Parts: sequence; C-alpha cells; structure tokens
Amino acid sequence: MSKPSVAILGLGIMGSGMAGRLVSAGFPLTVYNRNREKCAPLVKQGATAVTTPREAAARSEIIISMVANDEASHSIWLGEQGALAGTTVNSLLIECSTLSAGWIHELASNAARHRCRFLDAPVTGTRPHAASGELTFLVGGSAADVVAAQPVFSVMGRETIHLGPNGSGALMKLVNNFVCGVQAASLAEALRFIEASDLDRVKALSILTSGAPGSGIVKRVADRVVNNDFAPNFALRWMAKDLSYALQEASARDVALTTVTAARSIFETAVDEGYGDEDFSAVSKFSSRSNQ
Repeated sequence: MSKPSVAILGLGIMGSGMAGRLVSAGFPLTVYNRNREKCAPLVKQGATAVTTPREAAARSEIIISMVANDEASHSIWLGEQGALAGTTVNSLLIECSTLSAGWIHELASNAARHRCRFLDAPVTGTRPHAASGELTFLVGGSAADVVAAQPVFSVMGRETIHLGPNGSGALMKLVNNFVCGVQAASLAEALRFIEASDLDRVKALSILTSGAPGSGIVKRVADRVVNNDFAPNFALRWMAKDLSYALQEASARDVALTTVTAARSIFETAVDEGYGDEDFSAVSKFSSRSNQ
C-alpha cells in the first residue's frame, strides 16, 4: 500500500528528528519551518519545503505540528496562511507539541469545523529519541483516529498510548513533565546543599544516582553535571513553560501543585540568569551558584 502524504510543521530539536524518520521511511514529506535553513537537510533527503503552513497542509493527508508553546501552535494552525486553511475534508491533524489542554480543546473544535480529524499526541523523549524513532506518543482522541495515525507513529516512536478523548494526551504530558521538573529542581538544590557542606560532589552524586533517589531524570541531570555538558536536548525555558501550563491546568481543577510552584520559580530564575537555551539540566548550574 502507498504511504500517506505527511507534513511536519516545525523543525526544532524534536521536529527535525521526527521528519528525518518519516522521509527515511519513504513517506511523501512536506516540511515547513520559519527558518528555511532548517529545511535544507531534509530536502536533500527527498522532502519538499514550502513557505507557509497552509501550503504544507494542502499537500498532505496527515499534518503534524511540533512547536514551542500555545502561541506558536495557534499561529501555525490559525494564523495568516495557517495550516487549517489548507486542509481538505478528513485530513488527520496531529498536534505533538506540549501545550495547555485548554488550547488543545479549542484547536480540536476548529479542526471539527473544518471537518478534519484531530489528535493531541505529545511525546516523551528528547533529541536522540526523536532521531532514532524511540519516542512514546501520549494520545488523546478517537480510537479510530489513533489507528489511522499508527503508520506514522510506528516510524517515529516505539510506543503509542491512547489515553482517552482530546486533551487526555496533553494533560498526561504535563503531569509527566512536572514530575521531571520537580526532580531536576530538587537535585539542583541538593547540589547547592552538597557544595555548601564541602562534601565531595562526585561521590555524593554517585550515592544519589545509585540509591533510592536515582530516577531516570536524576541520573540524566547528574550525568550532565559531572560531564559539564548542557547542550540542549530539551531546553530549560521549555521546562519552565511546561511547569506553568501544569499549574494552570491543575488550578482549573482545584488542585494545588505546591512542589511545582517551587520548581517553576527555580526554572524561571534560571531563565532570567541566561540559561534558558541550555538543556533543562542546566538548572543545576544556576542553583549551585546562587546565594553564594
């Protein structure tokens, strides 16, 4: 069977890896990015680059967005020359960005008015997982649409988890990321405590990572600290954004996320101090240098 035509809107750290997987697998791929230079490597592999999201959607049966935040998603779908204006009836729209559930519901309503199918399908994983096709998709939408999206999900990821109706994927991704953010902020404060106590940092981190606190996130952040490597796989500013979205959604449900409030403060201060474009693990670098 012929593969469906696909568009990827947004070629950042994650979108570029996802697009690379699709074009390598032989999907007819159209790509759009505000910075056209990011399209060039994919064009060399056989993708077609266009100048507007609308044009990308008009060429594609499945349209996937992977952008920074609600504002960027609104612009790429509903802005001037936005993708929704270029869709045809029954197009499958997939929003893979980490966004607020409120915006996801609004976007789903707009998709329905255009007689399109819609999934919110944010992912877990970072740059290397996107490049190697090892993402996990957390999906909200109808079961039939999840099945229709599986040919592309299976190329870009190792697992697809259908969580319920539209908005379910977005909410689960915020829960996932706030737990990650709280752990990273906690380790950052632990590092400050360790350094203030004149403990051996390498030995202390080894104890933490090999013992009960040694979650995947704690190990990942500790490894970055030990190697002084903060090249972004997931930028610190986007973790700050995700924590804000989690607080917003929890507040709407009368849930107080007190640990998230504290973690967001740490991340936002780290952004203010100039670490926003580094990997989110750089929150440890900020916290270890503050209050000295």
